[in-house]
Amino acid sequence: MPRILAIDDEQSILESLKEILEYENHQVDVASDGEAGIELYKNNKYDAVFLDIKMPKMDGLEVLDQLNEVNEDVPVIMISGHGTIDTAVESIKKGAYDFIEKPFDLNRLLVTLRNAMDRKNLVRETRRLKKKIARTHDIVGQSQAIQQVREMIEKVAVTDARVLITGENGTGKELVARWLHEKSPRAEQPFVEVNCAAIPSELIESELFGHEKGAFTSAHKQRKGKFEQAHGGTIFLDEIGDMSFSAQSKVLKALEEKKISRVGSDKVIEVDVRILAATNKNMKQEIEQNRFREDLYHRLSVILIHVPSLDERKEDIPGLADHFNRLICQEYGITPREITDDAIAQLQNISWTGNIREFRNVLERLIILCGTQITGDDVQKYAQPISG
Repeated sequence: MPRILAIDDEQSILESLKEILEYENHQVDVASDGEAGIELYKNNKYDAVFLDIKMPKMDGLEVLDQLNEVNEDVPVIMISGHGTIDTAVESIKKGAYDFIEKPFDLNRLLVTLRNAMDRKNLVRETRRLKKKIARTHDIVGQSQAIQQVREMIEKVAVTDARVLITGENGTGKELVARWLHEKSPRAEQPFVEVNCAAIPSELIESELFGHEKGAFTSAHKQRKGKFEQAHGGTIFLDEIGDMSFSAQSKVLKALEEKKISRVGSDKVIEVDVRILAATNKNMKQEIEQNRFREDLYHRLSVILIHVPSLDERKEDIPGLADHFNRLICQEYGITPREITDDAIAQLQNISWTGNIREFRNVLERLIILCGTQITGDDVQKYAQPISG
């Protein structure tokens, strides 16, 4: 049952609100002044608050400030018989959900309350999902190599510096990019990923910069590119070493001018994006063999972060095994497996050419095929793909 707090110095208003809301199956607490309302608010959990603006001792805007200090997630609906546009605007600026004038319109009051509680639930669910995602995409390990990566992320994330992330396939370069975004001032804005290796060279420009209707045979309607979609946020160019030479020129121009043009259009569009890029290639060799522009490389590599291979940090395997064991078992809705010391030792003896991606797949295979305990014999039996 939703719990509502009503704060008003008019007893008739409190009685009216209590009657209306209890009829709608809400639990209602009332306070006849701001101080009493704040005390109730501190000691109880509420789904919404109705707060009068004009009250003796402490007016509603002062009360609103103190309520927000306790918990700013609870929607506060301001009420007043002396409402003005300025008052309404001021209360919204201070964090109120909405403003309702007396005498109440019953439908307006109930609709506003329902929308306010829906928004509260949405905010709570969004926060829960963000925490879940953060746990899922955690950077696991205590090795010196991975600690250096974490330290670089902390230093660089708060800036707008372009970052080139290097490392073998499956090491977690995308994870580093996501953390750079999540810890940046752009965290609430889009994070747009482009896999440059997966897009045909003839379509990469359209994918990045968009196109106008009729720009080419299959362009049946106007389309925004990834740069426009990432406006205000971050664009992550994964496998940048596989980008075509012509597309590299366009990306370089976009970096220099902070402007783009859609394919088939001369119109210039300003874009505000932070660029992160990643590659598993030796970029110096790519430049020497004229497969990658040196000027673009220098533009992208203001900061270089190298993600170590799993074979370079095998001391992290026990922590990774525990992390993926809990994560995978949670996904399957089963109890985490016991992983014995000899199983960990066997996992550390394997050469992980596929790095973290391969390691997670092996853990999932062991969890599925073994019982409640994973032993060294299980690792020898199931860790390596069957050949023949």
